[in-house]
Amino acid sequence: MSGQLEKFDDEQYGGRKRTSHERMSWLPWDASYQNGPAPWDIGQPQPAIARLASAGAFTGAVLDAGCGTGENSLLIASLGLTVLGVDVAETALGMAREKATQRGIAVEFAIADALHLDRLGRKFDTVLDSALFHTFNADERPEYVASLASVTRCDATLYVLCFGDQGPDIGPHPVSEIDLREAFGPGSGWHIADLSSDRLQTRFHHAASAWFATVKRT
Repeated sequence: MSGQLEKFDDEQYGGRKRTSHERMSWLPWDASYQNGPAPWDIGQPQPAIARLASAGAFTGAVLDAGCGTGENSLLIASLGLTVLGVDVAETALGMAREKATQRGIAVEFAIADALHLDRLGRKFDTVLDSALFHTFNADERPEYVASLASVTRCDATLYVLCFGDQGPDIGPHPVSEIDLREAFGPGSGWHIADLSSDRLQTRFHHAASAWFATVKRT
């Protein structure tokens, strides 16, 4: 039985370590996209990310970590920026590539483990994390934060939009202000330049409580 389970892991998770979310559900992230839209896939960019893009906040080479079906990546790339969207869900990436072709937008999508972004062998000036941070538990966050640092240049900017723990409409896996400040605190290679409350949309939440953080690489 043990050997069968290990084989199942290798086949379903590409040989990588399962995340806490995958361990709880016993399903790979890719399964979320195989029977209709994933709960977090609203078919358009997150409003908070659209505001950022309109304000010219994205500069240089951009990484979209956990890009899903690519709506945020496509919006940023449509502004003429070089964008790489990465995810572990190949089904989602296939959808993203199809959208890019249909819309005539030049953007790159690749499969990658967010906990080992150094394997990309590239550096970025701006990183977007839209609804990825909150999927990692407290044990995974230091590894994820270090992974982000490994692919960013000095003074790079990271934008994090994640479920928050305040307000009437709380999404799954909410994080606190303390969680964010500890993750990007001293010794992490980052510091939080700005942190404010915001909203994150899902197919089941019109405006779930969220945090929006602007984080600078030190």
